[in-house]
Amino acid sequence: MSLAIVALLATWSPHAFAHDLTVAGRGEATQAAIAAAYLHPFSEATRIEGESVTWDGGLDALRERLKAPDNSWDVILVDAGELAAACAEGLLEKLDWSAIGGKDHYQPQAVSDCGLGAANSTVVLAWDRDKLPMALSWGDFWDVAKYPGKRGLAGTVRGAMEIALLADGVAPGDVYKTLASTEGQDRAFQKLDQLRPYIVWWHTEADAARILGSGDVLMTSAPSGIIATTARRQSRNFGIQWAASLTELSSWAIAKGSPHLRNAQQFLYFTGMPAMQTRFMRQTGQAGMAKGLNDGLPPELQAISPTFAANSAGSIRVDAAFWHDNEMKLRQRFEAWLGPAPKP
Repeated sequence: MSLAIVALLATWSPHAFAHDLTVAGRGEATQAAIAAAYLHPFSEATRIEGESVTWDGGLDALRERLKAPDNSWDVILVDAGELAAACAEGLLEKLDWSAIGGKDHYQPQAVSDCGLGAANSTVVLAWDRDKLPMALSWGDFWDVAKYPGKRGLAGTVRGAMEIALLADGVAPGDVYKTLASTEGQDRAFQKLDQLRPYIVWWHTEADAARILGSGDVLMTSAPSGIIATTARRQSRNFGIQWAASLTELSSWAIAKGSPHLRNAQQFLYFTGMPAMQTRFMRQTGQAGMAKGLNDGLPPELQAISPTFAANSAGSIRVDAAFWHDNEMKLRQRFEAWLGPAPKP
């Protein structure tokens, strides 16, 4: 970081020593990376003492926290549905873009009234290239005759439905149009029925990487970041199929009425620096949303960046509006569908 930027940050809040900042992130692994890549360097640059906390997500939990009289959260990492609802309900600050780097600094999809795009994460098909050196597809994921073995899949209806339709031959651009109908939803569950005896359900990113690395599954759905970082740390030859992957954007938001608004704005400005986003990507495999970020990455990081053009070209953006309207009923159906699976 240049001395000029450090000086700017350090003088932006004249009472930096007297203020603090609480940043709430999602999941222990991601929050640890936020602390290491963003919060600790930010505190060193500004002398603002920051606190890192973890939350599990969910709009009800967010409402409860932000409406509480003793709320201590300043900056929160939220998904698209949480951001839209909380902003509409007046629970979040409308962002002053002039104080956080300007809209033109970021990719267009990262800019909204209450949210600054923090990271793109992508669920991909992953496998061990030492066992299967060829490229695979979601159709192959279902083909247990050609590729015998267990399959890993997240134990959530969100994601499972899209992947099932992709495996059944639905074009990526038609997935949500198909899911919007009862017939399309039935089709997804019928496709899941075919694979059910072979599925090992995972519930955390770490579980997804673990069952693949241990050989418990031959292939799995998984966030690309955990696969890429696990492969690097353990010297594994994991394959990632970017085509027909599912991409979601998480965003930074500031709690309405935050007493540390200026510090929160400084923090968002800091996280938008490409050098800081590169640090975050090295730890998580998730891509920040600053314009030109991928252009400055070394080839090994471009290869794992969800927003690098070659990787993002065939991805599908998860439809937050669809899931806002349909998640409750489909989750109930999914949970009823789950149970003792028949033996293969």
